[in-house]
Amino acid sequence: MQDITHDAAMIADADAWRSRDLAVLWHPCTQMREHPDILPLLPIARGEGPWLIGRDGRRYLDAISSWWTNLFGHAEPRIAAAIARQASTLEHVILAGCSHAPAVELAERLLAIAPREAGRAPLAKVFYADNGSAGVEVALKMAFHWFRNRGEPGRTKFVALENGYHGETIGALAVGDIPLYRRVYAPLLAEALFAPSPDAYLCEPGESPAQRAARAADALRVLLERHAGEVCALILEPRVQCAGGMRMHDPSYLRLVRELCDAHGVFLIADEIAVGFGRTGTLFACEQAPADARVGGSGGIQPDLLCLSKGLTGGAMPLAAVLATQSIYDGFLDDSRERAFLHSHSYTGNPLACAAALASLDIFGSDDILERNRATAERMRDLAQPLAAHAHVADVRQAGMIVAFELTKNGDKRAPFDPAARVGLRAYRAALARGVLLRPLGDILYWMPPYCIDDDALRLLADVTRHAIDEATAEAT
Repeated sequence: MQDITHDAAMIADADAWRSRDLAVLWHPCTQMREHPDILPLLPIARGEGPWLIGRDGRRYLDAISSWWTNLFGHAEPRIAAAIARQASTLEHVILAGCSHAPAVELAERLLAIAPREAGRAPLAKVFYADNGSAGVEVALKMAFHWFRNRGEPGRTKFVALENGYHGETIGALAVGDIPLYRRVYAPLLAEALFAPSPDAYLCEPGESPAQRAARAADALRVLLERHAGEVCALILEPRVQCAGGMRMHDPSYLRLVRELCDAHGVFLIADEIAVGFGRTGTLFACEQAPADARVGGSGGIQPDLLCLSKGLTGGAMPLAAVLATQSIYDGFLDDSRERAFLHSHSYTGNPLACAAALASLDIFGSDDILERNRATAERMRDLAQPLAAHAHVADVRQAGMIVAFELTKNGDKRAPFDPAARVGLRAYRAALARGVLLRPLGDILYWMPPYCIDDDALRLLADVTRHAIDEATAEAT
């Protein structure tokens, strides 16, 4: 028999924590006016695998991997043990002028598994940062500064994709194109050039995703020709524009972009912060580009700068890494300190975070994660497909362990719901009431669960998503 007294005590404890939280905390990406009534605040006590356990004892399936960071489940014992071992010897040391084993070993292993392309010198150096946005800042500054060092100070512009997102620090925000995040801060931002997105959702009637990608690449070619000698780098999210609504593009676009960057002497920055480490079906999304017919090889492109974070540590610690070519590194070697890359963060290369990342890479090897993910992705596809027939689902799309559902009026791509209807928020609340944590992007629901999710949890996720869509759209139509 359930202990009602215990439940009541746990509920009271959760309510007390909500009050304490709202008295002192300012939450990220939140209109705080919506707490506590419109947007429920969840005091979380602990995590177990794909589950979050609230202080009130309720269990919530973490269908979004805690902002796309968690790979192997919460409280993964092997990562926790690695952090504990490292904490007993060295918790942190300045990385300017000092070194330590976890930073060196992690850099060696990242370079060994990084995307490689036939006929191209491999990525050769690793620069650490604290988080994804900081990693993007590093890559942008490196690209600009390299051209300046080489006597091309006119290359000051960056090209990014419409609907892209690369973080919310000032430099990263400048190459993002989501008005909700960008509009207010526009006066602070450097000018960027935005090329059409290859987003397959934007296909014209009868147009294939590959044709859409080719059309977007043609527009990019025109843009680069128009600004010849002005652009230092192009930045993109390979395969999936995550914060832009989990919009996905054909992998052929990656090959076309690589060729255009080479033709115009422009660096290619791949932002794999969200899509790296197995999310899209391969270890890195860049690997999915078709082979270059001119040089052969097994396919995939290699960027000049590769940004990694989120899943880098399995979701356990904040850490980012920017991988660069030897040529970029060499461009900063000089007797002048002004020509050095004088960028730093206090916690650059933190030993605890590096230890977590090394443990995460060990798990990829010992547990055959990519092969298991392929089977899980197939199951996710099967469970998601029936929702494509829902009257208010315009699109169901998937890239590996990411599935997205685009909600519109009567499934019409040209008829989005009125933003005032808050369809996504209604779906969020409906799912939460059934024990699943979804965090929609506008009116787009998505699944991005930890890799350890089992079939029972997947079936729950599909069932709850259907109920959430039913409730949210019924109230809005």
